[in-house]
Amino acid sequence: MKILFVCLGNICRSPLAEGILRHINPDITVDSAGTSNYHIGSPPDIRMIETAQSYGIDISNLKARQFTAEDFNIFNKIFIMDDENYRNVVTLCDNVNNLKKVHYILSNQNNVPDPYFGGKDGFIEVYEMLYKACQSINNEIKQR
Repeated sequence: MKILFVCLGNICRSPLAEGILRHINPDITVDSAGTSNYHIGSPPDIRMIETAQSYGIDISNLKARQFTAEDFNIFNKIFIMDDENYRNVVTLCDNVNNLKKVHYILSNQNNVPDPYFGGKDGFIEVYEMLYKACQSINNEIKQR
């Protein structure tokens, strides 16, 4: 199983989800990307690195990259963080099979808030949301 997490800049939410799922199940192939090109090659936001480290997860070595149409050929499931990410990803989709790979990470198409412009509490809230979501993803994979 190959999983891709997608957010806007690939420096907060998606690298955290990547780190969490790798921590939960190191046997799954996991990556992350952003729909924008704002931070290509940059490490995750230092506040997200510190949040992840406080839970025993190291994401400091990750580097931001931009989502491309080629990702549909590589990954089995693509989990997005919010409505804007969904629109940007499906715009690059060229067939129904690839569209079926795109899912909101939270159930009921709920959005994961972007903590970038907020304080520490926002990063912790996002960690808690993504940890639960990644546990669910791992449980689904195990049941296959």
